[in-house]
Amino acid sequence: MGKQTVMTLLEHIAELRRQLIAIIVVFLASAAIGLITSPYILDYMKTTPPASGLEWNVFSPFDGIRMYMSIALAFAFIVSLPVTLFLLWSFVKQGLHKHERDAALRYIPYSALCLLIGLAFGYYVVLPMSFSFVRSISEKMNLVETYGISQYFSFMFNIVLPIAVAFELPIVVMFLTRIGLLTPKRLQKSRRYAYLILVIAANLLSPPDFVSAFIILIPLVALFEISIYLSGIVHRKRITAVAAREAAA
Repeated sequence: MGKQTVMTLLEHIAELRRQLIAIIVVFLASAAIGLITSPYILDYMKTTPPASGLEWNVFSPFDGIRMYMSIALAFAFIVSLPVTLFLLWSFVKQGLHKHERDAALRYIPYSALCLLIGLAFGYYVVLPMSFSFVRSISEKMNLVETYGISQYFSFMFNIVLPIAVAFELPIVVMFLTRIGLLTPKRLQKSRRYAYLILVIAANLLSPPDFVSAFIILIPLVALFEISIYLSGIVHRKRITAVAAREAAA
C-alpha cells in the first residue's frame, strides 16, 4: 500500500513536470511569434488613440529593447493563456468531481474571451479617457508634453492590464458558484468588504495618484455587481439541476 502511494505521488510529480514543460514550450513559441509581430503591433499602436500624433522619445539606450520585449511577452501571455489553462485543467481534473471538471473546462474559452474583451475595453475606452484627462491637466498647467516611450507604456500597462484581469472576475465568480463554493447571497453580504478590497486593489494596481485609481475602480465595481447578477443566474440553474437529479434518483 505504501509503495503504491509513493508510486502514485511520483507519477503526479512526473505529470506536473510534463505539463509545466509543455506550458513553457507553448509560451516560448508564442514569444518567438511575438518577437516577429512586435514591430507591427507598435506601428499599429502609434496610429491609434491616444498615441496617434504623439512623438515617442527614448531617454535610455535600453528603452527601445525593453518595449520590444514587453510587447512580445504580453503577446505570448495572451496567445498561450487558453493552452495554459487547458494543460492546468488536464493536470488537476483527476482530483475534481465530474461537475467540477465539466465546469472548469466549459469556462476556459470564456476566460480567454473575457481577457481579450478586457484588453480591448481598457485600451480603446479607458486608456484614451485617462490619457485625455491627464493631458488636459498638463495643458492647464502650461506644461510642455514630451513623452518617453517607457513612461507611456508604463502608464498604458498600469491602466489596461488591471482592467483586463478584472474582466476575469465574472468568470471566476460564475465558476465558484457553479461548483457550490459561492452563492449570490454570500456575495451580497460581503459587498462592503469587497468594495474595500477593490479600493485597495485599484490603488495598488494604478500609478500613485487618485485619478488613475478612481478610473480603475469604476470598472472594478461595475464588474463586481455584474458578477453578483451572473452568480444569481448560475445559482438558480444549479439548484434546478440538483432538484432534477434528486427527482430522477
